Amino acid sequence: MFYLVTGGSGSGKSEYAENLITSSLFSNRIYLAAMEAWGEEGRKRVLRHRRLRQGKGFFTIERPRNLKGVLDGRGEDAAVLLECMSNLAANELFLPSGMRNALEAEDSIKEGICHLEENSSLLVVVTNEIFSDGVDYGPETGEYIWLLGRMNVWLAERADALVKVTAGIPEWM
Repeated sequence: MFYLVTGGSGSGKSEYAENLITSSLFSNRIYLAAMEAWGEEGRKRVLRHRRLRQGKGFFTIERPRNLKGVLDGRGEDAAVLLECMSNLAANELFLPSGMRNALEAEDSIKEGICHLEENSSLLVVVTNEIFSDGVDYGPETGEYIWLLGRMNVWLAERADALVKVTAGIPEWM
């Protein structure tokens, strides 16, 4: 089973996704954290997310990019939560060595997601809605928005269910 959970920043989508995992029958719970903490604000956000999932039985793997092979046999009878696609897309596009081609980043993300699907019993992917502000960004940010949009469409086509969370209220699509 594969769920895609989307919503805006601060919408409650992460908590909802965690609840999908913790309310499942799977006691083997894997939390794939894709955020790379840059600066004090990023570190505070990572610490906040760690505190929020304490006591929920998650085994956490912090992996900002290259998800292919990440489960390495840990995914059997597992519920896997990927938090979140917007961070993964940024990390795959903007490497420490510089910006890479968006199609290469897309291929890497797809390989990783396929690996997660094949090696888990339940997959929940959290993504962001960042497309409706109407702001014209520079070319690098435009590439990121294009990549995340393509990934969201691809994920929605693959998912068994899509849930949009707004102000903590889930709407099943």
